[in-house]
Amino acid sequence: MQIKKAIDKIPGGLMLVPLFLGALCNTLAPGTGKYLGSFTNGLITGTVPILAVWFFCMGASIELKATGTMLRKSGVLVVTKIATAWVVAMVVGSFLPLTGVQTGIFAGISTLALVAAMDMTNGGLYAALMNQYGSKEEAGAFVLMSLESGPLMTMIILGTAGIASFEPQLFVGAVLPFLVGFALGNLDPELRKMFGGAVQTLIPFFAFALGNTIKLQVIVQTGFAGIFLGVAVIIVTGIPLILADKFLGGGDGTAGVAASSTAGAAVATPVLIAEMIPDFAPVAPAATALVATSVIVTSILVPIITALWAKHIKKASTQTAPAAAPAE
Repeated sequence: MQIKKAIDKIPGGLMLVPLFLGALCNTLAPGTGKYLGSFTNGLITGTVPILAVWFFCMGASIELKATGTMLRKSGVLVVTKIATAWVVAMVVGSFLPLTGVQTGIFAGISTLALVAAMDMTNGGLYAALMNQYGSKEEAGAFVLMSLESGPLMTMIILGTAGIASFEPQLFVGAVLPFLVGFALGNLDPELRKMFGGAVQTLIPFFAFALGNTIKLQVIVQTGFAGIFLGVAVIIVTGIPLILADKFLGGGDGTAGVAASSTAGAAVATPVLIAEMIPDFAPVAPAATALVATSVIVTSILVPIITALWAKHIKKASTQTAPAAAPAE
């Protein structure tokens, strides 16, 4: 059976299929983990410890060496994405309560869901698109995008926007595994290779545990709102990213379009934030389902829009190129 190939055909499948299976388990047999106990319970309820190891390995996989072009390009995109999410938090947080929208077709939409979906770029998707439509330096610009992974940036955005307050030690605790992994990975290439190889392997495990925190009813209820969120992520973050890429990053906007997605890792953010701030606990399941849908929507639409944008840019440059002088 070619299970892995089948999963890979689904946008974000390595994250979303185990997430769905976890939600299925939690819907049909919510007490399975507690009933079986031991290691099975650990797999079903171990979202935080599994993610802690994943963040450590993610940090170890990042190599410090990078060209100035890569750092400038990735820095511009990362800062723009985070700044846009912060503006959204400031605006939406001024009128939307922590509990978010409770009824209607937008039920489940909250500041937490919006920020979690908008402040992280799917680095793998970006690199793949820029390998096809951009330059080698632009493809390598995902080097800093991994720094967005995890709840730290979401914590900073929510904190500075006045939506929530976090104790200083919580910030340290959120980033410490990543920093330790980053240090070890750059001190020893063998450690980077060993720990970095576990990044993809751990995704299905924390996705399954994460799925066990939500129920299928929530996924169905937030269906339209999730699609809306995905489209909103592309529009709201895509426009500033295109402008930043053109005027600050020295590009033609293609990299900006390619970066206007939601990272698979963002699906874990609502639950992790709720672990630290219990006030967010009521909206965490809906926010998780919304962000998961946004991952799917952006994974499908961003490649299409990027291809159309690159084709438009190429056509425009061809039309504006000076005609060759006639041969005498």
